[in-house]
Amino acid sequence: MAAGLRWSHVGLNCTDQKTTEEFYTRYFGFTRARVVDLGESRIVFLRKGDAYLELFAAGDTVPARAANDDGPQAPGRMRHLAFQTDSVDAFLAELGDAAEVTLGPLDFDDFICGWRTVWVRDPDGVIVEVSQGYEDDGSHDKDGA
Repeated sequence: MAAGLRWSHVGLNCTDQKTTEEFYTRYFGFTRARVVDLGESRIVFLRKGDAYLELFAAGDTVPARAANDDGPQAPGRMRHLAFQTDSVDAFLAELGDAAEVTLGPLDFDDFICGWRTVWVRDPDGVIVEVSQGYEDDGSHDKDGA
């Protein structure tokens, strides 16, 4: 690994930065970390622990095709953002009418006992996965064998 290399952020293009910021602060626990004023536009940084979301105004561009299920499968496109929770059901209850479920909730007990996931759409159409019970498999070595 390159010296000092570490995760930084995901940049999201937003139809309405305020709406997107409210979604991630209210339902995912992010807080505003910084606003960079660019004159006619701005960049909003949201933080949760070591994870950042960088929110850009999308401008007058043509929206991407709406993603469904667990996200777009085309190369070069982000499939989804993902978060862990203690309870998928409690998360969905908190979202209430704001939950636009695209897939699930699904149980993956055949792979990991207690692993449960739902996918929802954010205000800009980004698919967001929320899971409970996922655990790493310590039986695999680091070279992927």
